[in-house]
Amino acid sequence: MKQSSGRVSQAAVVAVKKGRVCLITSSSGKRWLVPKGNLQSGCDLRETAAREAWEEAGLVGTVRQRPLGVYEFVKLGRLHEVVVYRMRVREAKREWPEKDKRRRRWLRPGKAAERIAHVQLREIVAAAIGRGDRAA
Repeated sequence: MKQSSGRVSQAAVVAVKKGRVCLITSSSGKRWLVPKGNLQSGCDLRETAAREAWEEAGLVGTVRQRPLGVYEFVKLGRLHEVVVYRMRVREAKREWPEKDKRRRRWLRPGKAAERIAHVQLREIVAAAIGRGDRAA
């Protein structure tokens, strides 16, 4: 987990396929969000985003070069900075590493944004949706 100035660096992905956005449940199952995880040594943020999309949602696709945005939150007293990328999904597998821990839903853009509680993430998702699927 890479840190700078006490911050935890993470990457996330807004996954889009056929005009729908993929949301997953948090590990507690109480909230809807996008796949995200900690930056690991030897990986860059885009690789981390792609890995999390696979592990948490079973998604394979192309992660866009430029990030959509960044959001922050505090967890266990530490600031987490999350860089969010857009992914054009080629395939959604039936089986994936965290299938038993999370639910996956494909939602119309407006519904996806409505279900996300974190305001900054909701704004990033809404902006990504407005860019269209060809932007991946």
